[in-house]
Amino acid sequence: MLCDICGKSVATVHLTEIIDDQMAELHLCENCARAKSMEMEQQFGLADLLAGLSNLGGQVEPQTSAGAKCPNCGLTYENFKKVGRLGCNECYQSFSLYLKPLLKKIHGSIHHIGKSPVNKPQESPVKPVVKAKVSQVQELKNQLQSAIQKEEFEKAAELRDKIKELEKKGET
Repeated sequence: MLCDICGKSVATVHLTEIIDDQMAELHLCENCARAKSMEMEQQFGLADLLAGLSNLGGQVEPQTSAGAKCPNCGLTYENFKKVGRLGCNECYQSFSLYLKPLLKKIHGSIHHIGKSPVNKPQESPVKPVVKAKVSQVQELKNQLQSAIQKEEFEKAAELRDKIKELEKKGET
């Protein structure tokens, strides 16, 4: 399949655009896709989205955010707001004060709870702790279901309270 824009190269990127409730599929070569990406970035940039979300709800960032800088890669928080990308893994720690409210607005939580890759080695010492908490809550939920089926309601109430406590700790 050839590129819909230039008609010369093989289309390797397949894009679906929805404009005014009309769906259009575009099949693009790598060069045309890159140009289309830049065009879309200019119209609606990720950095603009992040900057807009960071000011939602009338909360103003502390004045200290202007001087925030990652000691590892040297990225400033102001540059992050312009570019919309962090420079390294330590940026998450360096800008955590400013990123937490932003992540909460975007994802609804500051902690990732979901599926994890099965066969990939763990890169960070934080991941096993989060996974262990999720596993522990899931195990307690399984025990709770078992206690309910056996009509052991006192044990079920204790398990319910432990689950709530662990989930509450995960939200802070």
